[in-house]
Amino acid sequence: LPALFKQELQNTEAEEGGTATLRCELTKLNAPVEWRKGDTTLYPGLKYEMKQQGSTAELVIYDLELDDS
Repeated sequence: LPALFKQELQNTEAEEGGTATLRCELTKLNAPVEWRKGDTTLYPGLKYEMKQQGSTAELVIYDLELDDS
């Protein structure tokens, strides 16, 4: 069975230059997660950090810019 959202992403407000954390909960443990912004796949690096523990997946966005909205 495919993994589904138990808890979907919530809108988050943050200031430019700050950090934002997006979190979702899935119905399957350790299901593969691909973070995307529109058609663009996001990859870990200086700007993005991806974390996953059990059924919770998290995306941390550093040094926020208006384009990150």
